[in-house]
Amino acid sequence: MTKIILVRHGQTIWNVEMKYQGQTDIDLTEKGIIQAQLVADRLAKEPLSAVYSSDLSRAFITAKAIAAKHTLQVIAVPELREINFGDWEGLTYTNINSGWPQTMNKLFTCPEEVIIPGGESFPQVKERATAALARIAHNHPNETIVVVSHGGTIRTLICAALNIHLNYVWNIKQDNTAVNILEYHDNRIMVSLVNDTGHLTEK
Repeated sequence: MTKIILVRHGQTIWNVEMKYQGQTDIDLTEKGIIQAQLVADRLAKEPLSAVYSSDLSRAFITAKAIAAKHTLQVIAVPELREINFGDWEGLTYTNINSGWPQTMNKLFTCPEEVIIPGGESFPQVKERATAALARIAHNHPNETIVVVSHGGTIRTLICAALNIHLNYVWNIKQDNTAVNILEYHDNRIMVSLVNDTGHLTEK
């Protein structure tokens, strides 16, 4: 069995300000750095063979904290980036809803059908992220690895693993440094954990 531990990055200032980040490279807040250390502590005893990450700094710094516990180097994979929010990046929900009300409504009711202005669609994210994850899993048979990514991307990967429609992508909660686990058993992927943030409340 190959076990992939999917981790969302720590908190950023745009998370706090409720701004859409997408592929804009935003750093972690002080709280986000603490969260990264806490999830690293949680995963310190896992027998990790490798740590992969989106190349965006909020994910990469979170991944570096995890990798440091295992004397591993983080491998950057651009295909693990967040969905490209295009013209919406840096804007709040209120800003976007006032400028693109119909598109914004459809993003939450039928996200699979929306192409974000100047950005991506969820099917495009699914195509690039699932291909990247499949390559990673193939390269690590019967090993445990960590993949650090982003809320939208992880939701998409979980939808793909469960073979559910991308219109349900927002039904999957993903908090900062949430831990999710995918287990690869031959040709079957089992989702054994979703959005676990116990490491943030245990201390």
